[in-house]
Amino acid sequence: MNNKNSRIFSGMRATGKLHLGHYHGVLKNWVDLQYTNECFFMVADLHVLTTQYERTKDIEQHAYNMVIDWLACGVDPSQTTIFIQSQVREHTELALLLSMITPRSWLERVPTYKEMMEKLKHKDIDTYGFLGYPVLQSADILLYKTKYVPVGEDQLSHIEFTREIARRFNHIYGCEDGFEKKAREVIKKLGNKKAALYEKLLIEYQQDGNDEAIEKARYLLDDAVNLSSGEIERLFAFLENKSRVILTEPEALLTQTSKLPGLDGQKMSKSYNNTIFIREDKDSISSKIKVMQTDPARIRKTDKGDPNKCPVWQLHKVYSNTTTCDWVVNGCKSASIGCLECKKPLIDSIVIEQEQFRLKALPFEEDCNLIKNILEDGAERASAIAKHTLNEVKEAMHLTYNGNI
Repeated sequence: MNNKNSRIFSGMRATGKLHLGHYHGVLKNWVDLQYTNECFFMVADLHVLTTQYERTKDIEQHAYNMVIDWLACGVDPSQTTIFIQSQVREHTELALLLSMITPRSWLERVPTYKEMMEKLKHKDIDTYGFLGYPVLQSADILLYKTKYVPVGEDQLSHIEFTREIARRFNHIYGCEDGFEKKAREVIKKLGNKKAALYEKLLIEYQQDGNDEAIEKARYLLDDAVNLSSGEIERLFAFLENKSRVILTEPEALLTQTSKLPGLDGQKMSKSYNNTIFIREDKDSISSKIKVMQTDPARIRKTDKGDPNKCPVWQLHKVYSNTTTCDWVVNGCKSASIGCLECKKPLIDSIVIEQEQFRLKALPFEEDCNLIKNILEDGAERASAIAKHTLNEVKEAMHLTYNGNI
């Protein structure tokens, strides 16, 4: 995984089995990303506590079910790091340290805070944990020096919040004693030829203001396989005439939001009880789609319809080929096919896809130890990186206690 392009981090709250909206909105993207990037996919069990702290007995089962769904959809533990948030203790420690420097006003202005408080007003979530969940979310991302976080447009504010925390931390704690001396020592590790090129780019940027020197330096340092990520960051900071960059500002990797409708035409969501779950059986899928809402203008088979007003058509656009889609459009508009007839090829396509998911999931359903081993291995790999970042953070905050009196 070390030869892959960029480090990517993403996660899901441990709320149980996933549905087809999750698959088309998130998991297919994860599967594509894992082969070209170093991916960390986290089961966010601690985030469940921010809104459901009084209901914890099902978290473990929900976590396992969710990971089985990931694996069934093609997330590969040999290509990615899959782990449970609470099993990597550095998440909570970094969140606590970052909370010390996060202004309360930043938390209160998070767009989703007031929205969720209103939406969940029937629940007692006026807590420190709920107010501070963006800090925990930032710690999740920053621990892995993440380059990209796949998000939809509605989550961009969370990435910007994380960037603000990283900038604030670096501003407060980035002034390192002997910074230039340490940077010069790292330059020597580049070797004579690359060191000379770096010095040339240093002059071009700092004295001549040549912005292209930054991009050239990026290529140079990315190719320096003998340097650690921290050493590379130190040389970038030195080039830009800054102190050490301890926490890396992540970038949003904008992904398309799933437009897969639920059975009632609304967004597919467990809270709306309108879902088709991943690994759902054939009879259940058939029963659900047969009663799925269609164009309200089609009361009788002889009534002509408009596919654009029918949620079933939105599923056809995902699951059916061009020939079937043309048949659906023409048949609906001319009233030459009925709604149940229209739904049959859709049911067949979803059942075929689900059968593949069920077959992949079967070994994990039969032996829970396979899941536990994957998560233990993932936690071990994640911890190795998380510990390194946390040590850098604690060193910068003078919390290492090495006996230097």
